[in-house]
Amino acid sequence: MTDLHSFNNISLSGRGGSSPGLLKINSGGIQWKKQGGGKAVEVDKSDVVGLTWMKVPRTNQLGVKTKDGLYYKFIGFRDQDVLSLTSFFQSAFGKTPEEKQLSVSGRNWGEVDLNGNNLTFLVGGKQAFEVSLADVSQTQLQGKNDVLLEFHVDDTAGANEKDSLMEISFHIPNTNTQFVGDETRPPAQVFHDNILKVADVGAGVEEAVVTFEGIAILTPRGRYNVELHLSFLRLQGQANDFKIQYSSVVRLFLLPKSNQPHTFVVISLDPPIRKGQTLYPHIVMQFETDSVVESELSISDDLMNTRFKDKLERSYKGLIHEVFTTVLRWLSGAKITKPGKFRSSQDGFAVKSSLKAEDGVLYPLEKGFFFLPKPPTLILHDEIDYVEFERHAAGGANMHYFDLSIRLKTDHEHLFRNIQRNEYHNLYSFISSKGLKIMNLGGAGTAEGVAAVLQDNDDDDAVDPHLERIRNQAADESDEEASDEDFVGAEDDDGGSPTDDSGEDDSDASDIDGGEKEKSVKKEPKKEASSSKGLPLKKKALATEEGSSKKKTQKKKKDPNAPKKAMSGFMYFSQMERDNIKKTNPGIGFGEIGKVLGDKWRQMSAEEKEPYEAKAQVDKKRYKDEISDYKNPQPMLVDSGNDSDSN
Repeated sequence: MTDLHSFNNISLSGRGGSSPGLLKINSGGIQWKKQGGGKAVEVDKSDVVGLTWMKVPRTNQLGVKTKDGLYYKFIGFRDQDVLSLTSFFQSAFGKTPEEKQLSVSGRNWGEVDLNGNNLTFLVGGKQAFEVSLADVSQTQLQGKNDVLLEFHVDDTAGANEKDSLMEISFHIPNTNTQFVGDETRPPAQVFHDNILKVADVGAGVEEAVVTFEGIAILTPRGRYNVELHLSFLRLQGQANDFKIQYSSVVRLFLLPKSNQPHTFVVISLDPPIRKGQTLYPHIVMQFETDSVVESELSISDDLMNTRFKDKLERSYKGLIHEVFTTVLRWLSGAKITKPGKFRSSQDGFAVKSSLKAEDGVLYPLEKGFFFLPKPPTLILHDEIDYVEFERHAAGGANMHYFDLSIRLKTDHEHLFRNIQRNEYHNLYSFISSKGLKIMNLGGAGTAEGVAAVLQDNDDDDAVDPHLERIRNQAADESDEEASDEDFVGAEDDDGGSPTDDSGEDDSDASDIDGGEKEKSVKKEPKKEASSSKGLPLKKKALATEEGSSKKKTQKKKKDPNAPKKAMSGFMYFSQMERDNIKKTNPGIGFGEIGKVLGDKWRQMSAEEKEPYEAKAQVDKKRYKDEISDYKNPQPMLVDSGNDSDSN
């Protein structure tokens, strides 16, 4: 019998819906990880106190109860999986799973079973539904026979589902024999008191352990008072109020900002909180690094001596971000991630870059990359297929920036633009040390290009080559139909060479070999013909010697020294969105992409267009300055004798 059982599509069920993931069961315990990263559940074999099987619609459910009172429900097992896992649990865990039956009669009267933190409603001895009393925020006795259970208003609970359970009411008649009462204490009162004991709800629970006022939160944006309670945290703002269960907190990040008096504290959630139709998987807080706070924790002595013994102190005095993360770490049970070994050229923990037209910083961490502040993007090393350095060699010594492309195993791509070139060595060494695949490692000319880039740091007025390439491509497309009557081309049977860029480079050499001595009336400054590119000279000469009366006009040559035209806000938007449209619409044509981009641009508000228009204004100013200098070019000498000798 194998020691490892792995299942690829098992859902973890909860009050906020179900999430699919990967489940692994071995002799050491049970591990489940959500698909695409996020929440992970690990249960050690020694913590398992009970196992159950239940037949649910179209599949089977495995229930795992721990000694801490937690109850996990995994859904998606086949009938043959039930048989194999039952034998494995008996041999490896020493426990035989109990079989439960699901009631499908639809009746709403029956019996209540209080077992640990779970309330199970039974109809005819079969389970109708089950809720966790850990989610109960309040109980109320209504009249003499009704008990109302209210559940936590958890903003993460409904992130994946349209509806979420908020309250449920039980009617307990005076004739009930399960909860026996008397004249002064009816059965409903007995049931209510039992719920209070198990759920541990009461007046003192709603009191905050500690409150931090006026905290700047970047996503969702605003200033909030942050209350840390025993089982949840609350964000109270002027317009919004969020209540988040600690069970949704996956990890905490404490990330100082380089050369700035602020520190990021990020709370990663799964499932995320929801504001309108927008989901926020990360809460990004910004604290003043040097701010000192003194706080007294409002926790009972019993809890301090039991649950939080050797973990929390009665009072704290220190830097606000350290006090906040320490208290939240022990209340929520989430781990804290801090910067690792990476250091930037300025001895910081991050490098400046931009993502989706938003400027920010990229933190290379020991197990992933984190881009902050907007949009907060966490990429784990396990999710990465390969990374690629772009623009790190092209352009020679005129380079100022390079891009870092991270390709995920899901074929999704993140492109971090405009990283300063003096960060290349640090990033390259860090990525190599993590064993990540570098796609363009060892490419032709890479080493020389990088060396040239890194050696010259004095040219502060250099043009960004990546934007130059984009503008060149745009100019090529717009000038495809343009022609210059002053240039004489070859015959029609020249295989299309007049419209081939490589053929244009050899046009002067062809005229000399043909012997016709045709000259252009209008001359422009030009580069020397490259011997490494272009069509064979004999073919060009033959086409000229035939002396056909049909002459085909050539495309107008562009001066390579001329400044490139400024890009519009729409062009910047197209750069960012083109790949996304291709991925969401496989096989879409080039023209259709332009229509989709145009429709999306017209539907955007002025606020949404603002980042792209801002970049366009900067580029417009650049072009205005460069075109002014270009109008007074230095004279160039053309030695035709050198051209003839070289040919």
